Amino acid sequence: MISYPGMSTSDSTRRDQAFNRELRTPDSLRRHYEIERTLAKRLMSASASERPGLYSTVYDELFKTVLDHPQNVRKHDPVKQQKKTDYQLELLGRFLTPTSVYLEVGPGDCHLTMAVARKVRRAIAVDVSEILPREVVRPDNFSLILTDGTTIDVEPSSVDITYSNQLMEHLHPDDAEAQLRQIYRAIKPGGKYVCVTPHRFSGPHDISCHFVDVAEGFHLKEYSWGELRQLFNDVGFRSVEMWMGIKHSWVSVPSAAVLASETMLDALPTVTRKRFATRLPFRTLFTNITIVGCK
Repeated sequence: MISYPGMSTSDSTRRDQAFNRELRTPDSLRRHYEIERTLAKRLMSASASERPGLYSTVYDELFKTVLDHPQNVRKHDPVKQQKKTDYQLELLGRFLTPTSVYLEVGPGDCHLTMAVARKVRRAIAVDVSEILPREVVRPDNFSLILTDGTTIDVEPSSVDITYSNQLMEHLHPDDAEAQLRQIYRAIKPGGKYVCVTPHRFSGPHDISCHFVDVAEGFHLKEYSWGELRQLFNDVGFRSVEMWMGIKHSWVSVPSAAVLASETMLDALPTVTRKRFATRLPFRTLFTNITIVGCK
């Protein structure tokens, strides 16, 4: 599931769920869920030595066997594709300049990365699976690098802005810090990592949301903001900012207030916590926040 910057993750989830239910039959959704759950179990049970390369294997299998997967459908819908890209450009425009080197990790169909390429010096996409059609005309300053799931194969300290949307939750929990260290290594001093990921309090946010209350698909771990901030600090980011998006405006918000609210809700039973997290005023804190790590 992709959430659009400027739109709450819960709103995006509900729209994707409505979209799925309108265009896909219950049997289609169930088939997608069963296939993705089976593939996710392969990833979760794999050893550290087995996982490199397995990411690309399971994602390739998913996209080949679930032909009505939203990512497969979306790349054939230019209007929906452009709308998603425009939302994300509104956020990224606050960080990009014409001289920037931009890196996107987990770019999907690469539509956003190629749009960013028109605004920066160089745009790099890194993913485990290439679903970008070969006939698509790629900008001269755009490049796609395939990865084993954690490696970011670019020059150290060569990137100004790194971006990911719905990536962290797809990593095996044991691989999250390893990939984050690779991202940190790639960023220049003074550069930033803009990380969009759904909050675990309002999950699950993968195909599991149609059937169960806990993510069982390719969202291998959904995070709290506190968990993410700790990860960012552990790999060396000098500061971690929290940006709140409301409609088409973005503001930096005090981390202490966000984390205090999170701690308060975390003490509640799961059902109660989810109910609060998806309703105002807490919904704003748990669905509209983007984490920005500053090197």
